Amino acid sequence: MAAKKILMLAGDFVEDYEIMVPYQTLLTVGHHVDVVCPGKKAGEKVKTAVHDFEGDQTYSEKPGHNFALNKDFDAVKPEEYDALYIPGGRAPEYIRRNQRILDIVKHFADSKKPIAAICHGIQILTAANVVKGRTLTCYPAVGPEVILGGGTYKEVPADQAVVDGNWVTSPAWPGHPAILREFIKIIGHNL
Repeated sequence: MAAKKILMLAGDFVEDYEIMVPYQTLLTVGHHVDVVCPGKKAGEKVKTAVHDFEGDQTYSEKPGHNFALNKDFDAVKPEEYDALYIPGGRAPEYIRRNQRILDIVKHFADSKKPIAAICHGIQILTAANVVKGRTLTCYPAVGPEVILGGGTYKEVPADQAVVDGNWVTSPAWPGHPAILREFIKIIGHNL
């Protein structure tokens, strides 16, 4: 199996586990992962946030690690990538306002390349207007956006993932084993 080239979209206050765990896992199994953020260059960092489930009506948020980007956003050529991975956190709510982010996502969707998104990362898919006819899961508060975008929101436990063709989504970081297992299969890597 040849290594795949995967693009990961980030921004300040991306969820710590949702960027770090897939990044390290995909590298561990031999793939190349470029992590980019609008307005930033390779070597610059994004701040992360740890979202936890502690019995409140929604998640709590704590400071996470700083994550070093390894590719200039302006240098990204989506046609050079085999797959897209979108982590959650607070970053998706504002980087989805960047037209180039939306164009990148549309390239992957239109080219039928594998896409994985977790938690609030699905907000980028809905903003790019690519969820129509798709079945996805996400953090429950994002479910209405999937429905408004013409997709089907499927509520599943936080440790699960939903596969729809070449897309895989999960509600939150407890779903890492499920989303990563399925994403790795979708990109053609046999475990």
